[in-house]
Amino acid sequence: MAAPVVTLHDIRKSFTNGTLALDRLNLNVGEGEFLTFLGPSGCGKSTALRLIAGLIEPTSGAVDWRDGARPEVGFVFQEPTLMPWANVFDNVFLPLRLRGVPKSNARGQIEEALSLVGLKDFANAYPRELSGGMKMRVSIARALVLKPGLLLLDEPFAALDEITRLKLNDDVLRIKAELGTTVIFVTHSVYESVYLSSRVVVFAARPGRIIAALDINAPMPRTECLRLSQDYADQCRQASAALQRAIELGGDAIGAHR
Repeated sequence: MAAPVVTLHDIRKSFTNGTLALDRLNLNVGEGEFLTFLGPSGCGKSTALRLIAGLIEPTSGAVDWRDGARPEVGFVFQEPTLMPWANVFDNVFLPLRLRGVPKSNARGQIEEALSLVGLKDFANAYPRELSGGMKMRVSIARALVLKPGLLLLDEPFAALDEITRLKLNDDVLRIKAELGTTVIFVTHSVYESVYLSSRVVVFAARPGRIIAALDINAPMPRTECLRLSQDYADQCRQASAALQRAIELGGDAIGAHR
């Protein structure tokens, strides 16, 4: 694996209501990898993602960045969270506007981000005019407009139909290949995790911790041929067994995951 972009050292996160969300979490995230967090609901996957994003702080432990500085981070939430009164162009413009960039100077970046997600012709459309998949593409474009070195996606496709979800999986892989960015993806889906990832880490709940790390040895680019292959079925079976262990037993945390 490439040199770590970020390393989580003995992370513990508890909330004011007494919930211990994460305990003894150790993880290295390599530059350029596609890493997926797989686990049951309530296992701390989203909490770990928010810690990496800097949206919350650990109770103890450390999040260490290469060169001591967090890179530009793009975050895609479970819901598109678009402004309904603004068109697609202005929704994607939001991060740049918050940075004080004039709209006239931002046009090229916005059009580039919309082209990456296949929505350049929908810049003047409003969220009410878009399908669920198109709204999520707008959300991804908004996360990409600042050209992040790290893209974080928190179950972005969970509410979409299967056909749309499969298409967006391919879109994310294409965008990752074009930009070369590091990606961390959160999902409940074994099949999605294996199809997308170079590595899958499996979380057990209460408290959240990693109980397995699986390298996904399938070449890029990935296509429908992979989904139909025996190798894909075998790796899904391994991931499913690790997830079942996480659900039933919890297991002991592994001390460090590359």
